[in-house]
Amino acid sequence: MQKEKVFAIVMAGGKGERFWPQSRVSHPKQLLRLIGNLTLIEQTVERLLPLVLPENIIIISNEDYVAPMRSLLSNIPAANIIGEPVGRDTAPCIALAAAVVRARGKNDDAVMMFLPADHVIKEKELLLKSLSAGINAAASGKVVTIGVDPSFPSTGYGYIHCGKKLDIKSDIEFFESVGFKEKPDLETAVKFLEEGCYKWNSGMFIWSCSTLVQALKQFTPSLFEAMQEIEKSITGGTFEKTLKEIYPSLSKISIDYAIMEKISNVIVEKCTFDWDDVGSWTALRNQIKAREHNNVVRGLHEGLGTEDCIVVSDASHLIATVDVKDLIIVHTEDATLVCNAKSAQKIKELVQQLSMKPELSRFL
Repeated sequence: MQKEKVFAIVMAGGKGERFWPQSRVSHPKQLLRLIGNLTLIEQTVERLLPLVLPENIIIISNEDYVAPMRSLLSNIPAANIIGEPVGRDTAPCIALAAAVVRARGKNDDAVMMFLPADHVIKEKELLLKSLSAGINAAASGKVVTIGVDPSFPSTGYGYIHCGKKLDIKSDIEFFESVGFKEKPDLETAVKFLEEGCYKWNSGMFIWSCSTLVQALKQFTPSLFEAMQEIEKSITGGTFEKTLKEIYPSLSKISIDYAIMEKISNVIVEKCTFDWDDVGSWTALRNQIKAREHNNVVRGLHEGLGTEDCIVVSDASHLIATVDVKDLIIVHTEDATLVCNAKSAQKIKELVQQLSMKPELSRFL
């Protein structure tokens, strides 16, 4: 497919509250250097550039993050980094992206890839090969989602039920989608793993602009109408004003609920590259080699009787531990987190609790 007709939409509006205290309202997860020397958003864009023209990479974020992202991503046109006035989940985000692509010309035959900004993928060549195969399938009218073979019974991921293998000319396997399953309890996750026909939902989707627009029109008429209004505002020069007026009134809904569970032409592409959805501090175990006694450390740490801990600091602040196990310890300039590693998902609840106390709001 012509490179000019391929668009990558990077969804980068999340706050990443589970990475508090490093992740803050003004400095979210995608702007952190959690793995390596580049931020997560920089890594995402860098992976895409061999496949997508810089002017065809569109980043949908929070309006508070637009300025720092434009500073980081100087190779992406500033107008392509768009801030949502309020967070409204993935379905409105995707409708907004469709409006932007359509406003640039007759792009109904363009293919749009929707990719989260917080994945860690090191096998770049395999990723590009996979995305290229997905683009070819999407150009024929299919809605492609990438499914990851589960390595353990995760309760933190959604799942895709895969049906029969499809006869698509590709080195990569494609399957019929039987349905999407929300994050299960442990018993159900174990069952999914045992049955072997379920994959983790990576949150990556590929479809043609015309297929997406038709799905919006059929399944979410209100979003379709909003998309049309936003598209008109772009060509009419009132984009920012219209976005602020329309966006807050949109329903907060994921693309899974809005469309993917209802549409019939969804296929699942088997993930062939390494993939890690960096969702909480425990994900560092997949990316940083553990030291002695299975401790994962970034920064200065010295321990005695310390096992299975994740310790994050910097080069100027020492964290010292004695006789502790299974802890997450994160130090920043103004806050320190100590958390049982098994409770990493509850850090988001802690942040919400902090938000209810005005005297602690400066730490958010």
